[in-house]
Amino acid sequence: MSLHVLQPGLFTTVQDKGRAGFQKYGVPVGGAMDAFALRTANALVGNAEDAAALEMTLTGPALRFDTDALIAICGGDLSPSIDGDAVPAWRPVYVKRGGTLRFGGCRSGCRAYLAVAGGIAASRVLGGRGLYLRAGIGGLHGRSLQRGDTLPLGSAGDRARRLAARLAAACGRRPFAATGWFIRREALPPYREDPVLRYVPGREYDAFSADSRTRFGCSRFLVTSRSDRMGYRLDGPLLALSVPAESISEPVTAGTVQVPPDGRPIILMADRQTTGGYPKLAQIAEVDLPVLAQAKPGDTLAFRQISRAEAETLLLQREAEWRKLALSIELKQNEGEVHSCILST
Repeated sequence: MSLHVLQPGLFTTVQDKGRAGFQKYGVPVGGAMDAFALRTANALVGNAEDAAALEMTLTGPALRFDTDALIAICGGDLSPSIDGDAVPAWRPVYVKRGGTLRFGGCRSGCRAYLAVAGGIAASRVLGGRGLYLRAGIGGLHGRSLQRGDTLPLGSAGDRARRLAARLAAACGRRPFAATGWFIRREALPPYREDPVLRYVPGREYDAFSADSRTRFGCSRFLVTSRSDRMGYRLDGPLLALSVPAESISEPVTAGTVQVPPDGRPIILMADRQTTGGYPKLAQIAEVDLPVLAQAKPGDTLAFRQISRAEAETLLLQREAEWRKLALSIELKQNEGEVHSCILST
């Protein structure tokens, strides 16, 4: 069971939830930039939430299915189609053997995720299957996809096989069939262009000048073309410490906002380094990282300060909502009744 890569897209990689437990050795966590989209796509096809899937950036690949498959596409809209017919997102889709899934240009967002029932069966490296490009580990042969690659697939679970069988029966002569139910926009993170991201003050927040703290909270910053999975480099009002100082390197995490000597902030992302010495102005609330992951070069970002308690409460609420969503999906896959507004038909 496999997927054949006809065209690789701009930057398509195998990703999962990342590698835990190795930062003390200098190994980044990595994993999907938009963890919400990855987890949800996996849930829709009956996978474990940390199963490996494809992360596609700005322009997606063309893939031929060498087997019947149950898939889900979540995240940004990269205009997917199968054999010329548009494919709906945020729902399970059955694809016949021989079908070709193509992604085009980016209509909204930045990254889309393709989950296949059974997961991408790439080899585990240090506990994870996701690609960390700078070290050449994980993914498929330690790199992004290339034309002619073959992606091995794992075995689909019972729920996925039952759902695929029901969709296959309804497929007829069409190349694919999708469920009539899907995830409503209200259940998603607030994906939108030019978002406002919530943050808590960083370790050196008070060491920045009052003007710099005000500019950060009241200005919009441009996501530059130098942004990548390691960090988003921003352009806008210059930020500076009240008094220049040097710091020793300290642990950093996804969403840490560092300010190098040139005054242009960097937001660390999935492939961030494990430590950093630049002063830490802020920490983006974890609940907003999926929204940030869908920002692309040319978009602008604004920031709003909240308390640490608010950030923790927001994350706990989002996690509870996601668990409810996952349960609703499972019930729908089993053809049970769902008394919830999370899913629509």
